[in-house]
Amino acid sequence: MNAPEVITHQDKLLTINTNSGKFLEDMLTVPGIKVYPLFLDAYNGVWVLRVKFAPGITLPVHFHTGTVHLYTMSGCWYYTEYPEQKQTAGCYLYEPGGSVHQFNTPADNTEETDTFMVVTGSNVNFTGARNEEYMGIVDAGLIKAWVDTAIQEQGADHMTYIQAGMASYAR
Repeated sequence: MNAPEVITHQDKLLTINTNSGKFLEDMLTVPGIKVYPLFLDAYNGVWVLRVKFAPGITLPVHFHTGTVHLYTMSGCWYYTEYPEQKQTAGCYLYEPGGSVHQFNTPADNTEETDTFMVVTGSNVNFTGARNEEYMGIVDAGLIKAWVDTAIQEQGADHMTYIQAGMASYAR
């Protein structure tokens, strides 16, 4: 069998070691959330992140326009709508587009909840007594803008992540 005629040439592998650098803190001004960006594609709406959540975090109710793959490496979390289905270390969760839920980490967690996520599309966030008030949208473009600003403001000048396009590192 012959190799394809069109091959993407790579001088080196694009790899990120999340254990060798600091995480960005207070993602989108939410205290207790630490983020290490891995891949951000604002053109196709894809965001790949390693995220650590402090105990007692509750995110806004949100609607996913695309899919989510979420792997829990340590700690514990659950959705308000499914409190009996706690996600613990080793759990992989797939969410289809169109799902609506609210993320929580129990206040009695003894450690951060460490996750790896691949998200397509955007999160449409809501608040209010019955979650009827529109808050805003979080997508790969907004996360990229926050990450680029946070890298400068938080002194993470050596942090790199892979960006879409010609698949290169961004600083």
